[in-house]
Amino acid sequence: MAEASTRVALVTGGTSGIGAATCEMLATLGYRVAANYCGSEERAAAFAQRTGIGTWRWSVTDHDVCLAGVAAVESALGPIDILVNNAGVTRDASLAKLTPDLWRTVIDTNLTGCFNMAHAVFAGMRARKWGRIVNISSVNGESGQYGQTNYAASKAGILGFTKALALEGARAGVTVNAVAPGYTDTDMVRAVPADVLTSIVERIPVGRLASPAEVARCVAFLVAEDAGFVTGATIDVNGGQYLR
Repeated sequence: MAEASTRVALVTGGTSGIGAATCEMLATLGYRVAANYCGSEERAAAFAQRTGIGTWRWSVTDHDVCLAGVAAVESALGPIDILVNNAGVTRDASLAKLTPDLWRTVIDTNLTGCFNMAHAVFAGMRARKWGRIVNISSVNGESGQYGQTNYAASKAGILGFTKALALEGARAGVTVNAVAPGYTDTDMVRAVPADVLTSIVERIPVGRLASPAEVARCVAFLVAEDAGFVTGATIDVNGGQYLR
């Protein structure tokens, strides 16, 4: 059985929120971790300085750019064994106010980004007969949410993508799973107006937001050497807010 220290993990959207917590947890467990980001270079630099985790900047919305980014990470660290598709955005609006640009921005980042990144690493994983892909979905991709037709569609699409790709990887030792977090204590959620956030928390049976580390713990389980019989699955981390 391979040691964690020989496995290379790439986390998209990896310098903040759930992505940052995932990077830090995997690094603590001995994995060699690369954090992709597309936003603030200052925040990424601070993250790298604090954690010692290398960062690479590119947009997951561009297929060719993803190929180049993966090549750069592999040149520095070695073949990517683990991919965590975490990069995501919201552009909330009711359908009457939702523009094509707002639709495309969310779909291109959240769903097409999963395809672009998986497409860049999947063949190598199959050739090496080992791989782990974890796609970060959302409780709102399962239950729906007012004003989030774009976001809910992207996150629901991730679940179908996960199941189909799991079937393609199964015989080659490549597992593909999803984690569907509920409302989590991240910058994205903290940007919600206080009164709205209070009403959301009141609807969560455990009575609080998730911590990013609680979501990262589920990712860490799914990428482990001994999680090879778990594929095509979705782990819900929502405090009982939505029960399938």
